[in-house]
Amino acid sequence: MKHGNWLLLFGVWLLYGSFGLTVTSLAPMASLMIADLNMSHGQMGMAMGAWQLVYIFAAVPAGALLDRVEPRFALALGGGLIALSALARMFAVDSTTLILAVMLFGLGGPIISAGAPKVVVSSFEGQSRGLAMGIYMTGPAIGGVVSLTATHALLLPLFDNSWRSVMGLWGGVSLAATVIWFLLATFVRADADGDTKRKGPPQLQVISELVRKQTVIIVLFMSIFVFMFNHGLNNWLPALLQSHGLSPTNAGYWAAIPTVIGIAGSLIIPRLATPERRFHILIGLSVVAVLASLLLRFSEPSTMLSGLLLQGIARSSLMTVLILTLVELPEIGERYAGVASGLFFSAAEIGGVLGPLTLGLLHDPSAGFSAGLLLLTAIAVSMTAGAILLQQRVRRPT
Repeated sequence: MKHGNWLLLFGVWLLYGSFGLTVTSLAPMASLMIADLNMSHGQMGMAMGAWQLVYIFAAVPAGALLDRVEPRFALALGGGLIALSALARMFAVDSTTLILAVMLFGLGGPIISAGAPKVVVSSFEGQSRGLAMGIYMTGPAIGGVVSLTATHALLLPLFDNSWRSVMGLWGGVSLAATVIWFLLATFVRADADGDTKRKGPPQLQVISELVRKQTVIIVLFMSIFVFMFNHGLNNWLPALLQSHGLSPTNAGYWAAIPTVIGIAGSLIIPRLATPERRFHILIGLSVVAVLASLLLRFSEPSTMLSGLLLQGIARSSLMTVLILTLVELPEIGERYAGVASGLFFSAAEIGGVLGPLTLGLLHDPSAGFSAGLLLLTAIAVSMTAGAILLQQRVRRPT
C-alpha cells in the first residue's frame, strides 16, 4: 500500500474530526444557548436537526459531484462549509438565526460523509479497506470526545462562559483541517494521481437502477433507523444524564464514554466485518443498541454506565459496516461509490432529523426522556429486524 494513501486517509480523518466537533458542539452548551437565545427544548431540537434537513437533499448531489470531480476540491469545499457553519453560529440572535447557521453544515457535511468512503474504496483493498474505514470513523468520535469533555471543563471557563467563543474556536479548527486536507491531497496527486474524472451514465439513471435493488432499499431503511437512534441519543445525551442527577461538567464526561468506547470499536469491528461475518455483526450490534436504550432509563450509576458502554459498542460501527456492505455490492463498487454513499446519507439523515427533533418534542419536565428512550428501543428492534432481512436477501437475491 502506497504511503500516499495513508496521507489521504489522515486528511480525511482531520476533516471528519472537524465534522464531529461541529456536530456535537450544540449538545454540551444546549442549556446555555436555550437560556441566552430564549429557546424552548423543541426549538433546540429543531436546531440540532436542522443540518440533517438540508443534508437529505444535498447528499445525492454531493455524491454525484464526487463521482465527477477530484475529491481534493470537493472535500475542501465541504470542509469550508463546515467551518462557515460553526463561525456563523457565533452571531445567532434567536432560534431562527441559529437554525440557519446550522443548516450551512447540511451543505458541507454530505460532501465529507460521501467523500470519505469514496477515497477509501479507491485507495484501499481487502481487510485494509475495513481498517481504513474504521480509522477515519474515529475522527468524528474523537472530535465528539473533545467537544463533550473540554467545553465545560476547560473552554467555557477559559472564554468567560461564552458559548459564542467556543463556536468560533471550532470554526477555526475546521478551517485548519480543510487547508491541511487540500495540501495533502495536492501532494499525493502530484505523486500519483488516481482521482481523475470519470464518465458514465447520467446520475439519475444510476440512482434509478440502484433503488430497484432490494438489498439497496433495505440498507437505506436501516440507515434511517441507525441515524435516528444515534443522532437522537447523541444530541440529547448530556441533557439526559443531567436529568438523572449529574452536573453539567460530569454529564459531559459521562457522555464521552460511548465515544471513547466507539473509538476502540471503530478500529476493531469493521476490520472483522468480512462478507461471511458481516451480517452476524450487524445483528449483534443492533441487539446491543436495544439493551443500551433499556439500561439508560435508569439513574443508578452502574446501570447507566453499562448502558453507555453498550451504546458505545453499537454506535462505533453500525454505520461503517452498513456503508461497507453497500459499496461492496457488485453493482456498485468503486465506480458508483460516491453516488451510492450520497444516496445512503440522504436517506439516513431523515433519521438524523427525526431523532433529535422527536426526543426534544417528547421531553417532559416531570418524566424527562422516558418516552424518547422507549421510542429508541423500538427503533433498535427495527434495526435488528432489518439486519436479519438484509442477511436473507443477500444470501437469496431476488
